[in-house]
Amino acid sequence: MDRFSPVDILLIEDNATDAELTMRAFRKHNLANRIFAVETGEDAIDYIFSKGAFAERAELKLPKVVLLDLRLPRMSGIEMLEMLKSDPRTKSIPVIIITQSKEDPDIRSAYELGASGYVTKPVDFNSFINSMCNSGLFLMVVDQNSE
Repeated sequence: MDRFSPVDILLIEDNATDAELTMRAFRKHNLANRIFAVETGEDAIDYIFSKGAFAERAELKLPKVVLLDLRLPRMSGIEMLEMLKSDPRTKSIPVIIITQSKEDPDIRSAYELGASGYVTKPVDFNSFINSMCNSGLFLMVVDQNSE
């Protein structure tokens, strides 16, 4: 995926193996035809708002859905979520939280800040689909051009 192209799903995941497994599962199931991964909250902000390394990206071609790891270096997933939900340009973007455990205490905080759902790592395709369906977001990311 070209780093300057618009995306359907922005994956914010610092673990390269988890990111690759997630992206591979999405491609295998034709879930989204445009998915892009960044490793930090700072990179995600630069990508979304066309700053820094992504300054040449078409501004405000926002992702349809953000998959957000709660445990990120420097800026936590909760801080990233808070930033997304407090900005009028990104407030309506659905955010699905990625977490190690269903017992993660930050899940409650994430919902209070506006998260649309969560999945546990490694991201299982069926769990992701269930989370998307439960939050009414499934049709936003299905690759309509795959047939």
